[in-house]
Amino acid sequence: MKDLTRVIVRPVVTEKTNDMGENDKYAFEVAVDANKNEVKQAVERFFGVKVLDVRTMNVKGKPKRLGRHMGRRKDWKKAIVTVQSGDKIDLFDVV
Repeated sequence: MKDLTRVIVRPVVTEKTNDMGENDKYAFEVAVDANKNEVKQAVERFFGVKVLDVRTMNVKGKPKRLGRHMGRRKDWKKAIVTVQSGDKIDLFDVV
């Protein structure tokens, strides 16, 4: 994967990830075929911060049912990014 604009899909915003922001850690949904180096380059380029560590995990989709039909949500990849102390990523930047 070469195009950095397709690496980060969306930020993962939950109560737990909001608390991680106090420790300079942020969570993102990333492309399934993205590796740690690509995630680091994308975050540094788009948010202007210095990334110290990237941890990735594959999240399995949950089984769901609609009436008598069974289905699954899609599998996705999550990345926990640790930024340098003092750097912040404002996910709700209102202009």
